[in-house]
Amino acid sequence: MKVSVDYARCEGHGLCAEQAPGVFSLDDDAELTHHFEGAEIPDEHRTASRAAVDTCPVSALRVLS
Repeated sequence: MKVSVDYARCEGHGLCAEQAPGVFSLDDDAELTHHFEGAEIPDEHRTASRAAVDTCPVSALRVLS
């Protein structure tokens, strides 16, 4: 499973980082970091990653596979 981020759409709400802190984080300027950008999400983070995709209020996250 991979998750893509539309950084232009992201508004820095931080819900993804709350749902999947091992996958996403925000810095002090509310800039998102995707720790597995372009890579497969490890099994132990998949459920949380799907929750992050589902909770993004601006639909900036998308499951690719």
